[in-house]
Amino acid sequence: MKNLEKDFQQYLIYTKSASQNTLESYLRDVGYYLSYLEGKGIGDPVYVRQETIQAYAAYLDEKQHKSVATITRSIASIRCFYQFLIQSKYMDTNPAKDIHLKKEPKKLPQILTGKEIETLLQQPDAREPKGCRDKAMLELLYATGIRASEMIELDVGDINLKKSTLICSRGKNNERMIPVYPTAIAAVSYYIGHIRPLMLSSEGGQALFLNLNGKRLTRQGFWKIVKGYAKLAGITKEITPHTLRHSFAIHLLENGAELKDIQIMLGHADISSTQIYLHLLNDHYKEVYNSCHPRAKLG
Repeated sequence: MKNLEKDFQQYLIYTKSASQNTLESYLRDVGYYLSYLEGKGIGDPVYVRQETIQAYAAYLDEKQHKSVATITRSIASIRCFYQFLIQSKYMDTNPAKDIHLKKEPKKLPQILTGKEIETLLQQPDAREPKGCRDKAMLELLYATGIRASEMIELDVGDINLKKSTLICSRGKNNERMIPVYPTAIAAVSYYIGHIRPLMLSSEGGQALFLNLNGKRLTRQGFWKIVKGYAKLAGITKEITPHTLRHSFAIHLLENGAELKDIQIMLGHADISSTQIYLHLLNDHYKEVYNSCHPRAKLG
């Protein structure tokens, strides 16, 4: 079993080009699943039928009280694991292929107003090393709309300070170049030149953003930083690093950017993922109309 897990890890790294965050999630999900099978007296996942995986999904829901999103991700991890077993000639069909799951109500993403963004970006104290790093991260996140997982995986060489561009890559064949506005370039430049060398440990390598121990910042650590500054800014909306990504897209749309260009900058494989921002923008305009038009307010 341990050999299978190790081989699966190599498959994720070298065949699927999985990000560090995806790698950790998939290995954790499959580890939990294999432990569940052992508890049921099933020592070899090759002999599992679809009914067992369906029962596992029900177990996560009813016994573990996991969210729909967590269960969906877990089954996706298991499906990928069986795809690895098929490619490795252990089996012929994927028992996780047609698992029926509950559907989570689709919620439109939360966004921040321009004023809220400005307030948030003003919170870090750039006179302190930690505040200087945090200011650079928040400015770069809003400047580029990259994912939190992409942010923490950035290396120093990924940002070109002279050309004001960021190279962001997810896997070997998915690289995109994103412009970076001057304020963000200035914040990142100062951090790289004056603060990062003071924070860097032997384990930090080429990581752009470091934690206080001098190692690469983790995704969880970054989330805590964003939430902490949102609280300081008095923002009551539910905010995550992804909120800045959504706000980046909406603010570009509001100011006339083409949907296709936003798709490329966000790194969406399918434009349907980007089109949700059109729905959000339409809802925003409707809200403004209803609250501001004198005849609309008459009811």
